[in-house]
Amino acid sequence: MIAALLWALAAAFGSPAAAQSRPAPASFADLAERLLPAVVNISTSQTAPQRGAGPGGPGGPGGPGARPEIPQFPPGSPFEEFFKDFFDRNQQPDAPPRRATSLGSGFVIDAKDGYVVTNNHVIQDADEITVILQDDTNIKAELVGRDPKTDLALLKIETSHPLTAVPFGDSDAMRVGDWVVAIGNPFGLGGTVTAGIISARQRDINAGPYDDFLQTDASINRGNSGGPMFNLNGEVIGINTAIFSPSGGSVGIGFAIPSNLAKTVISQLKDYGRTRRGWLGVRIQAVTPEIAESLGLRDAHGALVASVTPGGPAAEAGIEAGDVITKFNGRPIEEMRRLPRVVAETPIDRKVPVEVWRKGKAQNVDVEVGELEAAEESGLLAATPGEQPSGPGQAAPSSEALGLTLSGITPDLRQQFGLKPELKGVVVTDVKAGSAAAEKELRPGDVIVEVGQEEVREPGEIAAKVQKAREQGKKSVLLLIDRQGDLRFVALPLGQG
Repeated sequence: MIAALLWALAAAFGSPAAAQSRPAPASFADLAERLLPAVVNISTSQTAPQRGAGPGGPGGPGGPGARPEIPQFPPGSPFEEFFKDFFDRNQQPDAPPRRATSLGSGFVIDAKDGYVVTNNHVIQDADEITVILQDDTNIKAELVGRDPKTDLALLKIETSHPLTAVPFGDSDAMRVGDWVVAIGNPFGLGGTVTAGIISARQRDINAGPYDDFLQTDASINRGNSGGPMFNLNGEVIGINTAIFSPSGGSVGIGFAIPSNLAKTVISQLKDYGRTRRGWLGVRIQAVTPEIAESLGLRDAHGALVASVTPGGPAAEAGIEAGDVITKFNGRPIEEMRRLPRVVAETPIDRKVPVEVWRKGKAQNVDVEVGELEAAEESGLLAATPGEQPSGPGQAAPSSEALGLTLSGITPDLRQQFGLKPELKGVVVTDVKAGSAAAEKELRPGDVIVEVGQEEVREPGEIAAKVQKAREQGKKSVLLLIDRQGDLRFVALPLGQG
């Protein structure tokens, strides 16, 4: 009674919590009854590789159909004859191809044109895809397009059978603790409804470059993949994709692709049959507190540009290695991994403002966004260090402040460490055990290209810049390291002078 009165008072006075949240329903039955017809089962089949093929064919040594070795048993063992008979029966060269099948889930987003959303891994490599409606109607499906990077796929079915569609909702509006309902086809059982809450947001499970999963404790099992996760309005706010499970069954940790990420991908698959993502043309890394301090940033946020692809959108706009991208198209970049998603969602060929932190102050540039897929096809994604003016190389004693033994690049060192002819800088020849440099995993053969965002050519320049950073009261110094063509920034703490 008191709780209800407090809720009513909060609603009357415009409490944000009252406006956005709602109490748990007494039952999910009405919601489930309305949504179940829109959720489908996905059945796929494919021809499995023929086993027992001869050498040189698909089943030759090391091939997918290579004949397994018969386990070795003591002479006269009853298992020896059993396994021999088993392998002889199952490894005949003329044995017919086997059909492998798999099951998953999906949901209808367009009842008129028959569009169905599922996971890419549900239909990957399938020869045939069948959509099974709630009433067990089987319909052959056509693959419209798929996107391995986000694990999404779009199917199309032609039928006179009436379909029920469900809309996408706003996944960004979901809060940790909000109720959700998952419907799918776990273990091939079909039409299974489970409920839970949003346990966490923005989970990165190393599934792809745009990981931003919603985590839920709603029961999700094998076969739920591709099925929808609903809010209490009956809107799809996630596509169930993965589970964390040491046992193979649900342990209350499931992951769903947020609808706001899926909507853009599905729209592109529908319009073009493939994705058309925005592309900036930079390689980035996280901004650590040490890097932030060395750059004069108030706190650790943004995406640090490690290198810029020559001829790419960022290079054309004047973005440089060492810049920290803090805003893209008006959207703040709180952490590095947010930038790829924000850029990918930006329409290609559009000019957008980008805010960068450069040499102690914020600056703004305009970037015309390119197309990621076109850059991949043309081989532009691998950034390479640019030409830099050369200087004399000479050996130098170790820099005790950094725990490094340094040298200019000599012909012998270039050959020893396999350094590219055009690479200029100061090479690390030894790293003191237990030093800050060792903790940051620097190693012999690394080339220091910049210190404090200024180019260096001789060990003496590094010593001078380290001393200058100390005099300025800095706790760390920022190095740009080239390791076999891979550029990255490292903030090394400064020792006592």
